[in-house]
Amino acid sequence: MTGTAPAPFTADDYRARMARAAREAAEAGLAGLLVAPGPDLVWLTGYAPTAATERLTLLVLAAGRDPVLVVPTLEAPDAAKAAGAPALSLRDWTDGKDPYALAAALLDAGGRFGISDNAWAMHLLSLQKALPGASYASLTQVLPMLRAVKDAAELELMAAAGAAADRAFEEIRRVAFAGRRETQVGADLADLLRRFGHSQVDFTIVASGPNGANPHHEVGDRVIEHGDMVVLDFGGLKDGYGSDTSRTVHVGEPTEEERRVHDLVREAQEAGFRAVRPGVACQEIDRAARAVIADAGYGPYFIHRTGHGIGVTTHEPPYMIEGEEQPLVPGMCFSVEPGVYLPGRFGVRIEDIVTVTEDGGRRLNDTTRELVIVD
Repeated sequence: MTGTAPAPFTADDYRARMARAAREAAEAGLAGLLVAPGPDLVWLTGYAPTAATERLTLLVLAAGRDPVLVVPTLEAPDAAKAAGAPALSLRDWTDGKDPYALAAALLDAGGRFGISDNAWAMHLLSLQKALPGASYASLTQVLPMLRAVKDAAELELMAAAGAAADRAFEEIRRVAFAGRRETQVGADLADLLRRFGHSQVDFTIVASGPNGANPHHEVGDRVIEHGDMVVLDFGGLKDGYGSDTSRTVHVGEPTEEERRVHDLVREAQEAGFRAVRPGVACQEIDRAARAVIADAGYGPYFIHRTGHGIGVTTHEPPYMIEGEEQPLVPGMCFSVEPGVYLPGRFGVRIEDIVTVTEDGGRRLNDTTRELVIVD
């Protein structure tokens, strides 16, 4: 039920990504980039070690130089099989040798380098010891938009992940809610995401009744009751790219206030979406959605940012939040997910993934945003 498998990225795709990353690093005044195992390494090379260990694995990128992947000898055969391996050189090291000396020989002794956020502290500290004249900055701080703009192939994968999450919602709205625990509905959601092609489920929030007032409540043992509002927020990775959608359902007929708050959040979500267009600052998406809720008197109950970027991870830059002046660029993908959370009572959140087009925005989630009644 997962459809035709997408065409895999090629060595040329990864070569172009590494060249772009090195070029953007130079434009940012950096001597290069140091990329440890994690989403950046996967995006740049296609290589994902089976487990990040105390043994140093490090991709070294610098403009005008060939990419080099420093890797433990015992993991070199797997690294050589990565799709991006033909676009780089492997330098392996054996136990008992000093991998930091090997890495340091590839770096400018007095350079400033961007380093991926998930690099281990022990590796960074050892690099600092090997090259005391060099300095380092978080990759998210110095190149926050590195993965933000998706190409056509990536957008297809993002759209397919969104469609799979939509199919999961269409199925979950048909199951019984009343009398079942949040954990049970959450397990159903996870099963549905996998059925529709997700290889990784990152979260399945099922927040019923008063639990819905906690935006990051996941699942608990609470038994869902007739009359509950239930926030559903779920997503993960399909073919390496993320999904993330939220819908709020009601068990039986809602009260007038519940329906009014849901309609308010729906209007705010629509306002945030309609604000999307190239050149607009990220914070304007937050402002547009937040203004609708604030004008209705519920401003203090919208307690999180309006959105976050998504791609090879389900949360990444850019962020739709006050103070973020990064302009939107065609190909960016991010969530638009305003909410209202009334402590001790209920919460409402509606979320779509949106991509920036040449003249506006396109939703990657298409299920109804009206209040859905479930059993």
